Amino acid sequence: MTKGTMNRRHALKLGLAGAGGAVAIPFFARNGLAAEPIKLGSLLDGTGALGLEGKRMIETTEYTVELLNKAGGLLGRPIKLIAYDTQSNMQLYTQYAQTLALKDKVDVIQGGITSASREAIRPIFGRSKTLYFYNTQYEGGVCDRNVFCTGSTPAQTVNHIVDYALKNWGKKAYIVAADYNYGHITASWMTKFMKDGGGSVAGTDFFPLDVTNFSSAISRIQQAQPEIVLSALVGANHSGFYRQWDAAGMKGKIPMGASVFGLGDELTTMDTSTTNGILTCYGWYNDLDTPASKAFVAGMQAKFGADVTDLSELDTATYEGIMFWAEGVKKAGSIERDAVVAALESGISIDSPTGKVTMDPGTHHTIRNTYLARPKDRKWEQLATFPDSFPADTGGACDLVKNPRMNKQFTPDLKG
Repeated sequence: MTKGTMNRRHALKLGLAGAGGAVAIPFFARNGLAAEPIKLGSLLDGTGALGLEGKRMIETTEYTVELLNKAGGLLGRPIKLIAYDTQSNMQLYTQYAQTLALKDKVDVIQGGITSASREAIRPIFGRSKTLYFYNTQYEGGVCDRNVFCTGSTPAQTVNHIVDYALKNWGKKAYIVAADYNYGHITASWMTKFMKDGGGSVAGTDFFPLDVTNFSSAISRIQQAQPEIVLSALVGANHSGFYRQWDAAGMKGKIPMGASVFGLGDELTTMDTSTTNGILTCYGWYNDLDTPASKAFVAGMQAKFGADVTDLSELDTATYEGIMFWAEGVKKAGSIERDAVVAALESGISIDSPTGKVTMDPGTHHTIRNTYLARPKDRKWEQLATFPDSFPADTGGACDLVKNPRMNKQFTPDLKG
């Protein structure tokens, strides 16, 4: 995942100070008088190791709040966006989470990119009873009545990558993944799906986010002689694996499926020899040929420039998180947390750039379309569509309607 470093012009445009200061975007009623605003807090990485992904999510947040305010806000009140640049720093995540919840006293939080950042701030919002939306494709399993997750999960995506690989490539895989909870849990799901499909895993390697040299890992893969490589690598540094894999002459020898590849600007910054054919599965691709998808891309480009060509599921999930919250507020007729949660647990659906998306009451995750695709000459070649995919990885264990006090993250059982 590699997006160009955010330049000073964009930093000023987004209001992101180098020290991670807050951004407050005001809204004034048509009569010129400021109404009492509803406060939406945002915690995203505008800079730092994941600033490449966070930049577009920040832009999407601004765009979506602007759409709502142009339509009159919510409950006759404007939405005020208060945003902090967390700089890919866990200490800043916890610091700004407390600021938003206790000082700014926001009505809802939308934010977090990595699963590590989510787990750093989720308990803070639970204690402060501040409603939290996590809008990132992730490893699944979070079961918390105070949290709603709009990104796709392994049962909706990785399962289809593995199924395709088993049917078309072979039965023996090697896994490379990021060395934190996302990578470890996703690698466990990859292992489970491989075994459930009659395959095996020859080895698994985990890499901290600052690792850039993968020569020894590539040597281990070559020695293991798998028929498939499955990647759950994350971030700008890990993108080096794909270039080094290509340079080692392995690209044409062992096919690859990846759970995160393409969520940045890989297709525009990497050679096609590196990107072509890497199998992915997401809830949205930026060239999805539907009116709603095209309208979202056009709206983002109109606001932020024609160079916004690298939008991904991270951005549509951000849009959906804000829109689901808005629909919950409308249905509840209130911004009070428990009222909004109850409204969202009624089975609310929205029409999104990704298609129809429904909030599952029991899991607080989305039922959505997902799409299997691979890059071909800087475009996405769609291979299959999976309509109304259910988050079965979380749904198999989590039912917040029956057990509203449940608060944990479920992980796959590899013993079965």
